[in-house]
Amino acid sequence: MATTTTSASWADLLSGRNGIRSMALAGGTALHAINVYVVTTIMPSIVADIGGLAYYAWNTTLFVVASIIGATLAASLAGRLGGKGAYLLGLAAFTAGTLACAAAPSMPWLLSGRSLQGLGGGVLVSLAYVLIRQVFEPALWSRAMGLVSAMWGIATLSGPAIGGVFAQLGEWRWAFWSLLPVVAVLAGIVLVWLPAVPAAGERTAVPGGRLALLAASVLAVSMASLADSRLLQCAGIATSLVLAALIVRADRHAEARLLPTGAYARSRLRALYLVIALLVIGSTVEIFVPYFLQTILGHEPLVAGYLTAVMAGGWSFGSMLSAGRGGAFGTRCIRLGPALMAVALAALAWLFQQPAELMRGPAFGALCAGLAGVGLGIGLAWPHLLTNLLQAAPAEEGALASSSISTVQLYAMSLGAAVAGWVANAAGLGDPGGVPGARTAAAWLLGGFAALVALGLPTARRAASLPH
Repeated sequence: MATTTTSASWADLLSGRNGIRSMALAGGTALHAINVYVVTTIMPSIVADIGGLAYYAWNTTLFVVASIIGATLAASLAGRLGGKGAYLLGLAAFTAGTLACAAAPSMPWLLSGRSLQGLGGGVLVSLAYVLIRQVFEPALWSRAMGLVSAMWGIATLSGPAIGGVFAQLGEWRWAFWSLLPVVAVLAGIVLVWLPAVPAAGERTAVPGGRLALLAASVLAVSMASLADSRLLQCAGIATSLVLAALIVRADRHAEARLLPTGAYARSRLRALYLVIALLVIGSTVEIFVPYFLQTILGHEPLVAGYLTAVMAGGWSFGSMLSAGRGGAFGTRCIRLGPALMAVALAALAWLFQQPAELMRGPAFGALCAGLAGVGLGIGLAWPHLLTNLLQAAPAEEGALASSSISTVQLYAMSLGAAVAGWVANAAGLGDPGGVPGARTAAAWLLGGFAALVALGLPTARRAASLPH
């Protein structure tokens, strides 16, 4: 604890024992994140080989649901098995899922493997936040969280390249096999460098009923995004909201909670959770950006993929720039992040209405700036939101607060993706389709999400207020 908040540096985090532990925690998140983008890239090749086009979207649906379950279980596993045991169990589940995917003869088999991958990956991602509190002094928390969140940006750059190479070679199964050496290296580091003793005083009970409701809520939203009928889409989203309300009602007075005490009351803690959720939801527009870039502006798939990666690059750059600088700077970042994201989304909504020749020429820089601005908005605020959330949560519920970060992030990601699909389809993405439909969908999707994020600015001001 000799390192003070003002003197802690990236060198303190990345050197010696701290450096190896940082590699383990960030590596687990990187493994999960890279896997997401690798599989997204090779899915067309998988379907062409083993069939199952009707279940294409379930690849993501089941993966995210399992990730939420794994993320919610992480704190309990760490309390029962210690950081080392919990991490190795997560790696084991991920490995089993990867082997199942690599050998899958049919889509149901693949979906089973993806569910195991999601379960193990959810544990690993959530454990990164849980174990930061155990293995680093408080002065390094912000930088450690910035490093972990930056792994998603690295995954966005490397995942499509890894998957693309194997897809191009016609060997999609090797994309899964290639992940196993990384698992082995991480397991070796964990065995030597992570603590094995369970943290004293941490809660280990699992909120099974509410966890089931949470999974059902995500499935309802995901199914709504797949439905052709707008009535069914609305019914799916309404069902998800009802289930979410039931979760809140049950969680308020439960002994084993999904969120810490005070998260549902009018408080700074609730404001922090809401801002986290809004920023994650706003970032989910990236799932349609490659389609808009190809259909509206005529970019090649590879170019469109890496232009979309500019958003993730903005997130990583913002996190690394912002992490470790607390006080008034952190307060400004929490307020600035949502505003910057809203402006960037609104700018993209306008830019996609301009002539393709202009956007591929003189205004190309403006397009890149808009894409980077979306990621930069969340990246600047992210480390400070997480650090403030841990400080605002009751001290005896620190592990629960840590694991809840990934639970809220994954749930918001699922909700945002479903709503994005609903808005885009309702705006004409498929009917009339083509360039006119894509332009209209871009306007409604990007503009609508800009308005949604902007509506959260008062909440961001409450979240940034200094604790009394």
